[in-house]
Amino acid sequence: MPWSTSDIADAVEAGLRKCARDADLEQAVYGIDALDELGLHPLIEQSLTDHSFGVWREQRYPDDRQKTKRSEGRRCDIVLTPDGLPLRDPLIKGTLFDDQPAADPQEAYWLEIKSVAQFEASGPFPRYSAELLSPVVKDIKKIWSDGLIRHGGLLLILFTASQEIAEHDLAAWHTRCLDRGYPVGPPAVRGFEINERMGNAWCAIAVFGIRGG
Repeated sequence: MPWSTSDIADAVEAGLRKCARDADLEQAVYGIDALDELGLHPLIEQSLTDHSFGVWREQRYPDDRQKTKRSEGRRCDIVLTPDGLPLRDPLIKGTLFDDQPAADPQEAYWLEIKSVAQFEASGPFPRYSAELLSPVVKDIKKIWSDGLIRHGGLLLILFTASQEIAEHDLAAWHTRCLDRGYPVGPPAVRGFEINERMGNAWCAIAVFGIRGG
């Protein structure tokens, strides 16, 4: 199936916007910008599920799915599949046990997630720029280096003091990736205002296609 970074960005924006609104209605002390990366994962998963994506968390990369021990290998944050199908298990492919509909790794969309906030509850996050430049690039390399992935992308969520800061930083990050020769396509960018509780007033959502994404 054709995968659309715009569709993915739309789904995540709708889900996170709802979560932010719910936090406001509850008069919560902290909003979604106080959640760490793993804390955002269930919200993102639900957002994508609500928009009819097949969503599978923490799946082993195709190159590592050949390993007999299922606990071994690098894992991707979220894998999207057409029609909600599970990923085909390469260890049983072509056997008598391979009798249920499933999606091959080449059909799926492999999505890594990274979130960075300009402000934390304790004040400005001192490693904001460093977090953008190092761990995020590692996620790109994981998708890029896997020989079986045809469709992949990076979901980058920024919580910043303003829309202007978010847009500037996303553009600068993309330019840096291109300068380094990484196959990162132009992003589908969405965003919305959040109730400023600790310095962040904008949530930016950007989906960058990587290798056919």
